Amino acid sequence: MVSKVTKVVNSQGFHMRPATVFVGEMAKFQSDINLVCEGKTVNAKSLMNIIASAIKCGMEVEVTADGPDEEAALAKAVEMIDNGLGED
Repeated sequence: MVSKVTKVVNSQGFHMRPATVFVGEMAKFQSDINLVCEGKTVNAKSLMNIIASAIKCGMEVEVTADGPDEEAALAKAVEMIDNGLGED
């Protein structure tokens, strides 16, 4: 298992549009991928779980990945979060 802590920089956090794009990218990986924020762990492949977690701009998120492509999954997830989830 690998993990990395990053900060959400998207001004609106994980709202519907970026969360949908994020989940779509995470679904391409075989590994189990989770987001840990404020003590809550959510499946990064579940749109509803991400939306329900209400992850906002400025929050620290730990991304964890466990499986055959965990390194690539972690790198992609962190890259997307660090780049604002495709938004400003």
